[in-house]
Amino acid sequence: MNLELVTVLVLALIFVLATARSVNLGVLALVAAFGVGAAAGLSTDEVFAGFPVDLFVALTGLTFLFGFAQRNGTIDLLLRAGLRLVRGRVALAPWIFFALTGALMSVGAIFAIAVVAPLAVPFARRYRIDQLMMGMMVVHGGMAGAFSPLSVYGLFVNSFLAGDDLGGSRLGLFLASFVFNTAIALVVFLTMGGRFLLGRTEDLAGAPASEAEAPGQTSGQASAQTSAQTSAQTSGIDLYQGVTLLGLAVMAVGTAAFGLDIGVLSLSAAAVLALMRPDDARVCLANVSWSTVVLVGGVLTYIAVLEAAGTVEWASGGIAALGVPLVAALLLCYLAGIVSALASSIGTIGVALAIAAPMLESGELGAVGFVAALSISATVVDVSPFSTNGALVLANVDAEHRDDFYRRMLVYAGLVVGLAPLAAWTFSLLPV
Repeated sequence: MNLELVTVLVLALIFVLATARSVNLGVLALVAAFGVGAAAGLSTDEVFAGFPVDLFVALTGLTFLFGFAQRNGTIDLLLRAGLRLVRGRVALAPWIFFALTGALMSVGAIFAIAVVAPLAVPFARRYRIDQLMMGMMVVHGGMAGAFSPLSVYGLFVNSFLAGDDLGGSRLGLFLASFVFNTAIALVVFLTMGGRFLLGRTEDLAGAPASEAEAPGQTSGQASAQTSAQTSAQTSGIDLYQGVTLLGLAVMAVGTAAFGLDIGVLSLSAAAVLALMRPDDARVCLANVSWSTVVLVGGVLTYIAVLEAAGTVEWASGGIAALGVPLVAALLLCYLAGIVSALASSIGTIGVALAIAAPMLESGELGAVGFVAALSISATVVDVSPFSTNGALVLANVDAEHRDDFYRRMLVYAGLVVGLAPLAAWTFSLLPV
């Protein structure tokens, strides 16, 4: 058995073990990187060289900063502002949650869906909106913003392309995912009861999502909670929240307009907030998305070992042997979608991009179009109840409706897995 095949089998094994045993894929990938690296004749230092230090700093800084935004109420503040803008029009509320999740994800909040879903689903229950529709709007909102140049997914993909000198377009990748997920969200809205919300008006700003009834909570309890919190919520923006908003703005403008390092900017903003509230800093640092940091670092380190061992070139040659690049691209899109519905989206994208890299280098496929198709295929399936984001939505459904919600969610996820990669594959036809 040749070394290339062994490395592929090891990769498949760690994916299966990580999914079946709920172990972080990055941990297994790091261990595998050193084992496979030794077999390929690589030294420990050579394996370490594949670890993405820049992404490690960026992911740590982003999740640390957004920990403050979540803890000090800045995110809830943004939600309230959005709900006030719709002036009680219920039909616009799902789009506010869609936009909020997308905005948070687009500036680096990898856990945006985890933050918004607990607000959105109870809100839907309280205002008699289809909970599945609201949950899917949140997930697709997050995916709509997932590939901005400031986001974790965008940083991951663009760094990979830059490292392999594959070119690409940061704006093109973002717009492709944004348009694709917005179109799906519109279909979801229209087919899951959104059109029946048109014309309905209620006092949405008076009872925002964070005050909506929790599962098992009575209307009286929710009202009491609302009254108890009113005084604290009407005081406007305090200094701590103002500095948080300023930090987010500086990070976004500094990165997008001046090309400054997003990891340095986000860590700097988080450091200022930490000095203001050391107690919050300890909690936020403990709540940094270390699992994501380890996942990204481990997967990219293993991919670097695969490249050094010749596995990437070997696998790409096998796919290229199909003879028709667009057919190979479609196959990769479906593989990415199916695997990602059950496993890590970032890990799946990284492996698939590594396999596709030689085809992109040869010009057989348009870099922007194919990378967009692959990225969309691997993330749009996060509506699956077996994915982290899908499970977060399901967890916030009240017990009375959870079984029915789960069945409907499975049907919807099946449709997405079956149709979305084919639809996303059309981006492979773009001559860019």
